[in-house]
Amino acid sequence: MTRSVHEANGALSRIRDLPYGIARSTAAAAELDEITANGPVEARAYALFVLVESYVWGNEVTKAYLPFTQLLRWWDEHPEHFDEQDAHSLFWSFKWMVGNLMDFPAVPAAQIDRTLDDMERRYAVAGNGMNAVTMSRFQWERSRGTQDVAAAYEAWVATPRDDFSQCEACEPGDRAAYLFDAGRTDEGVRLLETVLAGSPECATEPGDMLSHLQLAYLEQGQADKAATTHRRGLRHLDNGVAMTGPQGRHIEFLARTGNGERALGRLEEQQDSLLSADSPRDRWSFLLSVGTATALLAVEHGDRSLALREVPASTVAGLDAWIRSQALELAAAFDARNGTDAATRRTEKVWARAATVLPVSLSVLAAPSGGVSPAAGATGGTVPDDLAPARVTEPGPGAAPTATAPTSHPGGGPTGPELVARATEAAATDPASAALLYQEASSTFEAQGLPADAGFALAEAAQIAALEQDLEGALTAFPRAVALLRAGGVAPEFRGQVARAFARLSARAGDPLAGLVTVEKELADLGGPCGAAGSAHSAEQDAPDRPGDEPASRADLRSRERRELSDTRARLLASSGDHAQASAAAEAVAEEYARAGDLSGAAHAFWLAGTTRAAAGDPEGAVDVLESAVDGFRLARDQRSRASVGNELVAILHGLGREDAAAQVAATLSDR
Repeated sequence: MTRSVHEANGALSRIRDLPYGIARSTAAAAELDEITANGPVEARAYALFVLVESYVWGNEVTKAYLPFTQLLRWWDEHPEHFDEQDAHSLFWSFKWMVGNLMDFPAVPAAQIDRTLDDMERRYAVAGNGMNAVTMSRFQWERSRGTQDVAAAYEAWVATPRDDFSQCEACEPGDRAAYLFDAGRTDEGVRLLETVLAGSPECATEPGDMLSHLQLAYLEQGQADKAATTHRRGLRHLDNGVAMTGPQGRHIEFLARTGNGERALGRLEEQQDSLLSADSPRDRWSFLLSVGTATALLAVEHGDRSLALREVPASTVAGLDAWIRSQALELAAAFDARNGTDAATRRTEKVWARAATVLPVSLSVLAAPSGGVSPAAGATGGTVPDDLAPARVTEPGPGAAPTATAPTSHPGGGPTGPELVARATEAAATDPASAALLYQEASSTFEAQGLPADAGFALAEAAQIAALEQDLEGALTAFPRAVALLRAGGVAPEFRGQVARAFARLSARAGDPLAGLVTVEKELADLGGPCGAAGSAHSAEQDAPDRPGDEPASRADLRSRERRELSDTRARLLASSGDHAQASAAAEAVAEEYARAGDLSGAAHAFWLAGTTRAAAGDPEGAVDVLESAVDGFRLARDQRSRASVGNELVAILHGLGREDAAAQVAATLSDR
């Protein structure tokens, strides 16, 4: 029996709720096939749009053109099957297609011109505003680098906004990117500062705007604003869509501000974009930003070794030469299509110009000073000299914060609780200041012989520093915090979360073994990792209950922390490349989560086990475990995680040639 329009549209809407990726695209394609074959015809326009949208935002843009042309044909043949929203979606998708065609040099210029002309004609016939058309023509002129680009820009910004204009978060970023390229830096900065004051958000914003603005502040010599904008921008990169351009600009920023090691570390994290991106233009743009970084760094650090997997280079100088050759090759392809030499000239400019360099400190925490005496804790424990935190002193006007050893009696200054209160209040609006206040509170508590309070305050400082991208400061503060908590007699179920935070950060910094040592030390105090032979919790190792804690609740806390630490241990093993041991550890803790009734925890652990099995070269074994993860997230009602792990499962099934199974998994992901 044919479904009703309401039922078919409901199924398509549930697919749109899935995160972008191969599972969503597969489900959308299957739903379109079903509607094309069996109806209802009134839902076909929506189905075609959902597939176009899924491909465009799911890193498969080259596949989007076919359903887009089918959508146009369906509109020409059966406009009666389009409701108002369908028609709007059709005309909106024109912008995606025109922009995507420009990004692939294999697409002939004549085809792009025809598509633009068709877009303008159809907009006029439908009575739509022309802002999207003038914007697309500006993008085409800018892509080719013609002499008409300035006039095309002015024509676009002079055209009134309408229902098909870029969203109010995206348009300012597109305008500012051109203004910065055109040397109109102050104008671009004013535009973005005005817009960002309103906290705009969309799929790629404000991350894209902030990545441009940080570099503009460098050109203006505004180091403080550049640092703040850089930190804010990094918080908006992990948003579920490709952010290749902003990632490259952040690497460029780090190199141009004297943060070379951070630049190279981030480059190693993002190295996949050196070889592939959503489009050739995205890859070319990424290469230009990173090329700016490597051209600077190669001057003094050309022999610095790099951990690159597939790029045929092992040093900064070697990578710089490779990036230049790859960028020039892509530029030549674009120029051949565009009939200009603009891309080649822009590429050569990266290595010929002297990029503006401005030293910018990205540190949040004050560096500890040496020679600090250990503080005695309430239980008589001590903190080693190299783990005692420094106390931050107030700097004079225009000076940078300095760190001095805490005195035994801080008399006259604010108390530890007062500093914590100030830090808590500042955290939402000025995280960097909050981190320093927590750090000072830690020193004050320690000087008063309160290592437990000092440890918790320093852990807060470290966590904020990590979020603000001061990895060096956080990696120094976290171990100190753990040591202070131990000295203060804090039980492992309460200090474990601090150890886990340090462990995650150590893996992010490329040193998972450092975190593994800390985690295994905490696990030893809790009886060993889940699944370890003979491991059992030893209650005798616990500190006295906190006031108000019942023994049963403490036992639950200990068990829960043991699972969390065991899960973190499995993830650290995976980060270190020990996939076989990581998979076994993840499955063991997944079973512990399941026994405890924590369905979400079990599903996440099964997900890790499946991912590590696949990484170890066992895709067949990964399938069963990932299926358990999908089922666990269904039971836990975590639809986004269910769909995300489903993306991995569908991709593996495709790789195994099990197309029917892949389609079946994708179809079930949108079920409630």
